[in-house]
Amino acid sequence: MASLSSQPSKKAMRGPGSNNSQGGGGSRSSTGQTVKFARRTSSGRYVSLSREDLDMSGELSGDYMNYTVHIPPTPDNQPMDSSVAVKAEEQYVSNSLFTGGFNSVTRAHLMDKVIESEVSHPQMAGAKGSSCSMPACDGKIMKDERGVDVTPCDCRFKICRDCYLDAQKDTGLCPGCKEPYKSADYDDDVQDFSSGALQLPPPDKRDANNMTMMKRNQNGEFDHNRWLFETKGTYGYGSAFWPEDDMYGDDRDEGMHGGAMDSMDKPWKPLSRRLPVPNGIISPYRLLILLRFVVLGFFLHWRVTHPNEDAVWLWLMSIVCEIWFAFSWILDQIPKLCPINRSTDLQSLHDKFDLPSPSNPTGRSDLPGVDLFVSTADPEKEPPLVTANTVLSILSVDYPVEKIACYISDDGGALLTFEAMAEAASFADLWVPFCRKHNIEPRNPETYFNIKSDPTKNKSRSDFVKDRRKMKREYDEFKVRINALPESIRRRSDAFHAREEMRMLKHMRESGGDPLEPIKVQKATWMADGTHWPGTWAVPAAEHSKGDHAGILQVMLKPPSPDPLMGNAEDKLVDFTDVDTRLPVFVYVSREKRPGYDHNKKAGAMNALVRASAVLSNGPFILNLDCDHYIYNCKAIREGMCFMMDKGGEDICYIQFPQRFEGIDPSDRYANRNTVFFDSNMRALDGVQGPFYVGTGCMFRRFALYGFDPPNTKKVQTKTDSETQALNATDFDPDLDVNLLPKRFGNSTILAESIPVSEFQARPLADHPSVSYGRPPGALRTPRDPLDAATVAEAVSVISCWYEDKTEWGDRVGWIYGSVTEDVVTGYRMHNRGWRSIYCVTKRDAFRGSAPINLTDRLHQVLRWATGSVEIFFSRNNALLASRRLKFLQRLSYINVGVYPFTSIFLIVYCFLPALSLFSGSFIVQTLNVTFLIYLLIITLCLMGLAILEVKWSGVALEEWWRNEQFWLISGTSAHMYAVVQGLLKVIAGIEISFTLTSKSAAEDEDDVFADLYLVKWSSLMIPPIVIAMVNIIAIAFAFSRTIYSTVPQWSKFIGGAFFSFWVLAHLYPFAKGLMGRRGKTPTIVFVWSGLIAITISLLWIAIDPPQGGTTEAGSTFQFP
Repeated sequence: MASLSSQPSKKAMRGPGSNNSQGGGGSRSSTGQTVKFARRTSSGRYVSLSREDLDMSGELSGDYMNYTVHIPPTPDNQPMDSSVAVKAEEQYVSNSLFTGGFNSVTRAHLMDKVIESEVSHPQMAGAKGSSCSMPACDGKIMKDERGVDVTPCDCRFKICRDCYLDAQKDTGLCPGCKEPYKSADYDDDVQDFSSGALQLPPPDKRDANNMTMMKRNQNGEFDHNRWLFETKGTYGYGSAFWPEDDMYGDDRDEGMHGGAMDSMDKPWKPLSRRLPVPNGIISPYRLLILLRFVVLGFFLHWRVTHPNEDAVWLWLMSIVCEIWFAFSWILDQIPKLCPINRSTDLQSLHDKFDLPSPSNPTGRSDLPGVDLFVSTADPEKEPPLVTANTVLSILSVDYPVEKIACYISDDGGALLTFEAMAEAASFADLWVPFCRKHNIEPRNPETYFNIKSDPTKNKSRSDFVKDRRKMKREYDEFKVRINALPESIRRRSDAFHAREEMRMLKHMRESGGDPLEPIKVQKATWMADGTHWPGTWAVPAAEHSKGDHAGILQVMLKPPSPDPLMGNAEDKLVDFTDVDTRLPVFVYVSREKRPGYDHNKKAGAMNALVRASAVLSNGPFILNLDCDHYIYNCKAIREGMCFMMDKGGEDICYIQFPQRFEGIDPSDRYANRNTVFFDSNMRALDGVQGPFYVGTGCMFRRFALYGFDPPNTKKVQTKTDSETQALNATDFDPDLDVNLLPKRFGNSTILAESIPVSEFQARPLADHPSVSYGRPPGALRTPRDPLDAATVAEAVSVISCWYEDKTEWGDRVGWIYGSVTEDVVTGYRMHNRGWRSIYCVTKRDAFRGSAPINLTDRLHQVLRWATGSVEIFFSRNNALLASRRLKFLQRLSYINVGVYPFTSIFLIVYCFLPALSLFSGSFIVQTLNVTFLIYLLIITLCLMGLAILEVKWSGVALEEWWRNEQFWLISGTSAHMYAVVQGLLKVIAGIEISFTLTSKSAAEDEDDVFADLYLVKWSSLMIPPIVIAMVNIIAIAFAFSRTIYSTVPQWSKFIGGAFFSFWVLAHLYPFAKGLMGRRGKTPTIVFVWSGLIAITISLLWIAIDPPQGGTTEAGSTFQFP
């Protein structure tokens, strides 16, 4: 049997050739991975045999309940205070930068300094502290949650974690008093109240005077009611607060056993409600859809049976386009038959999960944990200050601090991002308590300090103005530090590089080398503590470039204490008395990248975060945000939790929030807000099977991301005993063998063990008879285990580039690979397995972000979306191949996702038809008769009526609806057509599609917020709309001149063609306005090429089909050369 070695010291870890980079519970194999010793119990669970298990400090179930291990004290094994040992381990983890990867040892680099500025919060890596008193040791001593020094001996000798472990191993004596270590007067273990009421001594054993002083009310009199409540005392038999067991017979509620009425015994209230659209709006809306559908059928029948004999080709092109438009309209409109609204009850959520009670006197929350993901890839295109503000809004969210964990994925592995996140964690020490103290909204400091309205509105505390002034000054300094980081890192690296050159030169002179030989020192990027950055260097080198670097993981903020930690007036710049100063867990992650591996872009980064978070915090819910999308409503997570924790919420795979944007021009020229999609289409899908997943602002159920089907409450029997909470994997997926877990999820035992735990913790409360698949109340009040080095090393292992090999990650598990729109595909897979989703529209926007307001950037954004849709259409994710679990209307909506880019082919043809009609003198119909005009009038009126009613039930403004129609034509004639071509090239020729990140800020004029709006950047996407516009303008001028000078003017044909040409030009107006730019910035090549193409097409048409009407002079005809 393998033996478990003790925790190695810092000195041993820094020694050359050491293979033990982390301690605890295992040994190292030849491949560098931690070997875990585990045993399967009779219940089917895997129990890891780590150091904590052998010490029996945790609770073991099943086969290990009766085991007792006696280890005799030896020089290598001395008894120690468990609380001090845990503190030492946790501090070591939070101050270490963990790196590792393929064929490499996982190393923990202890960082005494993370950033140049001073760090004060005790949860943060590199926090200041007293120095170790051991000779020749520069380490910092251990600290508690408040940053107070922790001394493991009664003599208060200051000793760091590494020296303490060395002393334990060598002699077991304190270096200060030379006495054996024994427990000091330090005990931060909090009594567990989750199993019963507050335990107090009985009244007859308590000092009467002391009890009398404690039980006095505000008038100084003895409070009998309080004495009865807290001591379970009785007058006679039983009491009003604490009735004796079975006092009221067997019919009494179980919630009354042994205590006062708990929150679960209150009248049950739903946490959310479904609000249907009023019948006065939805009934006419559905009637108009039916009417337009019928009229379209008659109209198309009439068009097919009445061809234009004078221009059959023109009639044929128009009728094909109109049939496709009708089909596309059905796909888009039919899923809108069942729109709904929803509301939440935050007060009921608080009463059910956070309210103190006799069984929970400290008020510990019973809410499930949430892991929040923020993704970034390039600090040059995604400014670190924007990402830092997003992180600050997450760290200050209104949710139990101990239940939140924030993860930042830096896919570029940049030191700039790392140090910016460290600066953000340091600034959070002031910002987060300030937000809690004064109830700040929004909690993004950049947005908050730029609000134009009165900041003192609804603020009741007298010190708000003073505190706000201090915070504004601190934030300005924070911004200066963030913006100065690139130059600071460059200067620091240059200084260390010069030092290395001098050292190399000195060594060369001492060794007698050739002084004329040039010195070659690799130019590295250096961290603040004077060591090489393991990620991407400014000057790329082997194993230090964007596509080739080790996996990096740093716990920026270690887990907080389970109970509130109130501040005081002396500790901080601002008086935080009676304010909880704890911060959530914050982890920096940069997954390993190596040449030859497909890293799958954002989807791969998200899956790496899923695995790392499962090992470290295992929050049963995951909320992902882009780096430029911040939390605008601090209660947004609670809003989403109202649906997840409500009755029937066990089959909800995700909660999608609408995307709201800032920095959009007032007229929203290019429909950047996309309100028609977010407030109309998504709200309508909420009444079917749920909205699409749109990439950001979405809260997932972790268990659904793992590729499991929704729970079948008829087959799976719920276990109410919290000690037997974990079900077997076969209970979730009958086709999944427990021995095949590594094939699906990889070879991490910790990850496999976390799956049933996350599933159990995500269940709603079993507080109602109709809740057939729930968990017992109070099961989530237990504090989370502190992090140890072995756990963090396992997290580094699961973000390695090789981990996904021969597994189902990206195929069935996690974010799905193979499409540039991985978000839609991931949501589709969940719906196809029978899950449903919810659309959560809050009164105050849940999240806000930025969107490209520049025309070229906007077109490239739409191009990326449309290309992903074409990929979906030609893949197995096409909804035509979906299972029966996907509802019919939901299937139509997903079919529309894959089909809508192909509308561009017919749209471009249809936009040229008016010009062709004007050039040829013919129209799409033989004559403008009454039947055609009546059909056209009815269809138009129905469309207008539908638009008005849709505005009514969705809340979209009529102007926004019109902007959406305009940009539909602009994108349909440009980006969508290119997407179809690129998609076909990928399917037919196998040509891969690559996209670059859109810059978050590209404005040249910092004084103008909308400077980007007027920038004109040349792109080939602009050619088709420009050609369409110019051809239609030339056609109108040509037809008008011809009609005027004709002997018999045919004004009806001219008016018909001119009307549709003006219809096209009206839709292209925002595009033309964007081309005008400002101060003549439009590239000349745009007009030169567009004019040449338009003139060539016009002359070619006139040469092929010269006009027949009118009399011309003999020498005035035009001959095409």
